[in-house]
Amino acid sequence: MAFNRPTLPALIDRIQSDIESRLPGTDPRLRRSVLFAIVRAIAGAVHGLYGFLAWMARQIIPSTADANYLERHASWWGIGRKPAAPAVGIVDFTGTDGAVIPAGTTLQRADSVEYTTDAEGTITGSVAEIAVTAVEGGQDTNADPGVTLSLVSPISGVYSTATVSVAGDGLTGGADEEGDDSLRDRLKARVQRSPQGGAIADYEAWALEVEGVTRAWVMPAWAGLGTVGVFFVRDDDALIIPDAAEVQAVQDYLDTVRPVTADVTAYAPTVEPVDMTIQLAPNTLDVQAAVEASLTDLFRREANVEDGNGSGAIPISHIREAISGAEGEIDHVLISPSGDVAPSLGALATLGVITWQAIS
Repeated sequence: MAFNRPTLPALIDRIQSDIESRLPGTDPRLRRSVLFAIVRAIAGAVHGLYGFLAWMARQIIPSTADANYLERHASWWGIGRKPAAPAVGIVDFTGTDGAVIPAGTTLQRADSVEYTTDAEGTITGSVAEIAVTAVEGGQDTNADPGVTLSLVSPISGVYSTATVSVAGDGLTGGADEEGDDSLRDRLKARVQRSPQGGAIADYEAWALEVEGVTRAWVMPAWAGLGTVGVFFVRDDDALIIPDAAEVQAVQDYLDTVRPVTADVTAYAPTVEPVDMTIQLAPNTLDVQAAVEASLTDLFRREANVEDGNGSGAIPISHIREAISGAEGEIDHVLISPSGDVAPSLGALATLGVITWQAIS
């Protein structure tokens, strides 16, 4: 039976009734009386205690606990919140040959995000390519190739601006601190699926322990007997498919926790966008946005990397259901796709371009 926390007026009435029953002839309901003031003081204190108990009741259950208590629950099971990760990559400096850029040199982006050089570099052929790391962690430390950075302090023989190398993917790997929902999901998986020293669930849990990784899929015998393929994505990044450096980061971590006999390889899945043509009523921008948000959520929840046995398939009925459930949608006709989404081996289906049409 559920317990309902009494309201403040109910507590006041209850205490007044108790006083009336035990002190006949008194009137604790009379305003500006001593008993009236005492009743409200007691009721306020008791109401606060009920509130504290209700708050504590939420903290003892991980599914409802606030952030700090959730972290305490998780730490009991050996799980910590993933910290924010800084972006890393290569920056091109230009200047006079022989000029030296010391390790720890600070550069600043136009929005004040700062980076430092990982090692000393020397200008050769007017250019020096040096690895840098963001001073702080977070997604906003990522930078596209060609972004300009400025030296915080001048260096003799070195131009005051540097450029994120266009030869790679830019500065990548930056990730925000893990949110409560993600931490809660990992704690739930740890409690419900005990580690077995190399089961499928273990590899998934290990991959998810790496900063920025949001979903992972484990493929036993992916490259033959004794091998394990671990695919993963980073849904919170601008591009969910990890680059080579991010794949290597997961590989390096898996190598520290995998069984010594296992041949484990981390992979970035290939992407297969699913373009759609939808006739919609009403065909307004608000309803289109609601449908797109619903479909995005569907692909986030149900899209899996294809293992060759249909694991990546999304039934067309689920697509129609997602469209129908969007706020404001009255009717629709899904022109394409005309059947279940079936990605190829090692691929992940994602929402592509939607062509909107009015129902004629």
